[in-house]
Amino acid sequence: MISFVGAGPGAADLMTLRGTQRLAQADLVIWASSLVPEAVLAPCRADADLADSAGMTLEEVTALYAAHPDASIVRLHSGDPTVYSAIAEQIDWCVAHERDFEIVPGVSSMAAAAAAAGRELTVPGLAQSVVMTRLAHRTESSVPEREGVSRFAQIGPTLAVFLSAARPRELRDELLAIGSAYDVDTPVVLAHRVSWPDERVVTGTVGTLVDDVAALGATTTVMILVGEALRAAPVPTRSHVYSSDYTHSFREADTA
Repeated sequence: MISFVGAGPGAADLMTLRGTQRLAQADLVIWASSLVPEAVLAPCRADADLADSAGMTLEEVTALYAAHPDASIVRLHSGDPTVYSAIAEQIDWCVAHERDFEIVPGVSSMAAAAAAAGRELTVPGLAQSVVMTRLAHRTESSVPEREGVSRFAQIGPTLAVFLSAARPRELRDELLAIGSAYDVDTPVVLAHRVSWPDERVVTGTVGTLVDDVAALGATTTVMILVGEALRAAPVPTRSHVYSSDYTHSFREADTA
């Protein structure tokens, strides 16, 4: 079995119990030292083989799969393996070679960043949608034109922008493109190595984004959250589900 396991955002205790169990059972663990702290590997058996994939290609990773046909393998990905982890082509390999596989979810850096900032990503009256995206650059061919940041900015949801801190000017300009629902005062959260011992969280606005990234001094392992839901202010509208004048399946409205 090949288990694609989400390591979570960094802290070892933010990995799921199932992920920890798979690590403890694994004969071979393939992990990226550039993205996953070594502390996450603590559950691994002393005799387990560990392979650092930081410098590997897809072919080198799948060659390890092929070389261990009967092993219990964990492919450890940062955050949640269903987002920006490149497991799709690995799953294709598993299907083509008739190898059993599973996906073990992990805590996304998006969720960890929101938690570190102390904010909810969906707030009644402000944002009811969350979009995970990134800038197109060297890998532009993999980002459909219809999914550009400026397109999403026209809607104004809470944006979780991955893999884009190296180009803050470009990101700012797309967030403020013609027709955008955002403006220079729209809140922004920068979360660097969130949940790691050296975690840093910076709050600012779209207008201060370039300077804030420069002050942060980091361009990798940075999650960027954008949107009105992140503003440190009382919510404009309470949620219906806990409102006394709202009826739902488990409670009648208080009409008194």
